[in-house]
Amino acid sequence: MSKKVFSKKQLETLTAEEVIDKLQHENYSLLKTLGAEKLRKEMVPVGKICNTAINYVLGTTIKGESPEAHSKRARAKLVKKLKKLTPGSYEGFPHDSKNGLVVGFNHPSLGEIARILMMKMDVMGDKPMLFPVNLPWYEALATDYDRILKLGIIITPTITPSTWKKIGLKEDTPMFESALRIKREFRDLYTKLSHDTIKDGGVIFVAPSATRQATVFKTKGVYDKKEPIIPTMSVLALDLYKDKDMNCDFLPMAILPPDNYKKGLNFFKKYTLIPGDIFTAAEIRKKYYKKGEKKLPEFDWDFHEKIAEKLPKKMWY
Repeated sequence: MSKKVFSKKQLETLTAEEVIDKLQHENYSLLKTLGAEKLRKEMVPVGKICNTAINYVLGTTIKGESPEAHSKRARAKLVKKLKKLTPGSYEGFPHDSKNGLVVGFNHPSLGEIARILMMKMDVMGDKPMLFPVNLPWYEALATDYDRILKLGIIITPTITPSTWKKIGLKEDTPMFESALRIKREFRDLYTKLSHDTIKDGGVIFVAPSATRQATVFKTKGVYDKKEPIIPTMSVLALDLYKDKDMNCDFLPMAILPPDNYKKGLNFFKKYTLIPGDIFTAAEIRKKYYKKGEKKLPEFDWDFHEKIAEKLPKKMWY
């Protein structure tokens, strides 16, 4: 079935939550509406693979006495299958923590996402899990949102700088202004969900690069502090620490992909997930946090470095 497009009036008046509902339940595509159908189609195969996997683990698991028990058994089945299809090692990750946890990782491919989900469900159990998802990927998964939620995974759409640039809307046009508003509302929703997830002791997974790239630092200039660093981690920290009672630690995670990996899921190839030294809430508040700032480049750089030091130098920049 062909994807529906939003009308001019819908773009101007619908909230981000209403846009998301239509992506999930009414077969709409924001990307197609914005003239970025190619970006949407690139992720369709991944969406189909995820749909098949979700149908399998939920449909073949005995429902039992409660939805929670069904979800737990389905997660265990998914972990078992992922260990065969998308193998990965992940020793040393925290099994339990009183504080909420933000895990930031380098993002060389789509393959690590399956390994991260496997690690979280295997090691971190029932803690709520939030994934901010770039819009093309989100649209590929949107119709499965309710079933993904049954597995304890919350996804929320974002439009990364790279994707915004690829969409390429002409400035000072009604469509540009509507899309920019929705983009900002997506960000506001992500902030709210992050706060709720961490308050419940959950885990947020985020790629500091805000795009798929082979290295931890975008360029050597960023590594040498001659170019600005993307403030993904510090913006999230500043949002969370506005709440003085928020206890949230930040964990760098190094992703070592297999040899000759490609940008996709890399089935049957083994990834290595390596935890770095954790930044505690107390440490971040004392060393980096500055009330009223919009970014903390020192924290962003140090966080990236903690990822890089666990990887070969060719993956640094």
